[in-house]
Amino acid sequence: MNHISGQNFDVMIGDLLVHVESMSASITDNRKAVQTRGVPDGYVDGDVTCSGDIELDAKNFALFTEAARSAGSFRELEPFDINCIAKTATNQQKIELFGCLVKVSDLLNIDPKGSEKSKYKLPFEVTSPDFVRVDGVPYLSENDVRDF
Repeated sequence: MNHISGQNFDVMIGDLLVHVESMSASITDNRKAVQTRGVPDGYVDGDVTCSGDIELDAKNFALFTEAARSAGSFRELEPFDINCIAKTATNQQKIELFGCLVKVSDLLNIDPKGSEKSKYKLPFEVTSPDFVRVDGVPYLSENDVRDF
């Protein structure tokens, strides 16, 4: 069986197909158990966030820079969707992150030994109520996003 690995992922940042050096996305779900007289008694809903990091080499960072140039500046880039799709002969996975606000954090990291490519880190936060979908299944319920 051919398992999914990082090499199988294609990553679309908005309309740009980029090859990432690494990428992570983490959901923080603050649902919490509650107690009555010190005994667990169900739970309450809490807020949710999703954030992560994208690490690009110089060639792929240039694509992102060109998008910022078209927008007028990096800060004028509108939030955009990030789609991560992996396929093997027997498996596939699709992670969709909606309305990602991308920033630049590690702009320069020079290694005089030159044993690795230059890399740029782009942290992001999900800003859309569409939030996250995993293989087409929304993370948030219809009740979570009612009246948006």
